[in-house]
Amino acid sequence: MKKSNAFALIPIGVFVAVYLSVGIIFEYVMKIPMGFYNVPIIVAFLVALFVAVIQTKGVSLDEKFGIMGQGVGDKNIITMLIIFLLAGIFVGVVGRDSAESVAYFMLSVTPPRFAVVVMFVISCFVSTAMGTSVGTITLITPIAAAISASSGFSLPLCVGTVVGGAMFGDNLSFISDTTIAACNGQGCKMKDKFRTNIAIVVPAAILTLVIISLLSFKSDIPESINKEYNLINIIPYVLVLISGIIGINVFVTLLIGIVSGSIIMLATGALGFPELLSGMGSGASGMFETSMVAVLVAAMCALIKHNGGFDALLSGIRRIFKGRKGGQLGIGLLVVLMDVATANNTVAIVMANPIATEMTKDFDISPKKTASLLDTFSCIAQGALPYGAQILVALSAVSTLGYELTAFDIIGNLFYPMMLLFSSLVFIFLIPEKKKA
Repeated sequence: MKKSNAFALIPIGVFVAVYLSVGIIFEYVMKIPMGFYNVPIIVAFLVALFVAVIQTKGVSLDEKFGIMGQGVGDKNIITMLIIFLLAGIFVGVVGRDSAESVAYFMLSVTPPRFAVVVMFVISCFVSTAMGTSVGTITLITPIAAAISASSGFSLPLCVGTVVGGAMFGDNLSFISDTTIAACNGQGCKMKDKFRTNIAIVVPAAILTLVIISLLSFKSDIPESINKEYNLINIIPYVLVLISGIIGINVFVTLLIGIVSGSIIMLATGALGFPELLSGMGSGASGMFETSMVAVLVAAMCALIKHNGGFDALLSGIRRIFKGRKGGQLGIGLLVVLMDVATANNTVAIVMANPIATEMTKDFDISPKKTASLLDTFSCIAQGALPYGAQILVALSAVSTLGYELTAFDIIGNLFYPMMLLFSSLVFIFLIPEKKKA
């Protein structure tokens, strides 16, 4: 294996150049809505992988495929792919009506003046249960717009609160693809990463609630918001949440959610058997792109590692960051840069995982802490990107309802990502890590 070859990192630069340049052209030149998400990310990774193959000298093409196969065949990659598919099936089974039931139930039992505070709590719960920030924003933003229209609360505050709450669950949920990618990439248990994450996210969430409460204190809502809801629909989400928290294996947790959701959907007549199977299929297919990206990244990173790219990157990081705290900050900045380049926090984690694994060993950081830092910093960056899916989906949702907002209107009200960054830095520099046994 070749050592410390900075040129071996060129495929990552090629991917960033292709993805960003095409995305900018689509978004700002051709004015295509959500232009960055019309860029075929798999094609961009294939181009980068092709460059990595060309760069790998001294071995035959068959041997290059063997190197890529070893990267793709890693146990953590296979585990990640299966979990991705099961998580997709779960969301495909329970559907969106269940999440809306959670939202409207909480609003029905809360004083109107605390509607925005409740919206944050709802977004946190729904995103943690569903494991998707984009899905949560799609569901809850119309409710936030309705609250804004019938009250003195500003629309940017309501929408920014929903986006912030959605990133809470994206970071913390057991079935979030970011959690799956971070934990399997670092080889740690989800419950261990969850317990480590709690120390970061809970203070950030409390500070966010305080800020929103202070902004809401002098406001009032003249009328209550009443919508029909069905409490039985939230049972699968609650079971998944409880199972994850008490440490049940993630495969069993997802199967519990899928089975309970299927029984409820069939028993209540919400879905027939053909529709249930169709929902499972569409949920699984929704994870295909993410799964394929994980495969391509694993193959590309195996070649980069073989050519000495990771050794060169680690050497540079060692020169810049010193000690365990510096290493933790380096891991955070690494995944932030990957996220800024890709506008996709799952892809950013998958790309950062192999390098972060080496940094974990080099700086003597526990895998659960590395997984937590990867997930947390990727969510901080992703939630605040003006061209990220979360903000673009929120803008699209309010635009369809006839409201006008800009990305920067929302960014100014993203209190949770701001507090999460503050809490993460405190976590790194002020809270010592327990020594390994």
